[in-house]
Amino acid sequence: MSNDDLQGREVIFEFTQIGHIVKVTAMDVKSKTEIVMQGPTTVPQKMLEKNALKKLEYVLSKNGLL
Repeated sequence: MSNDDLQGREVIFEFTQIGHIVKVTAMDVKSKTEIVMQGPTTVPQKMLEKNALKKLEYVLSKNGLL
């Protein structure tokens, strides 16, 4: 699995800080599949986005949507 699997697909990210935690929501627009994960506020946003993208890719693959 690589980020190339999501090439050409629109993914929407939402970051919500709750205390010392950041809730990350990623949604694949084409399949309307959404994942939610969380991480500490000390982690860079790019890393949280990358991890959310990997989780979304895993869920899409598991459900046969990739």
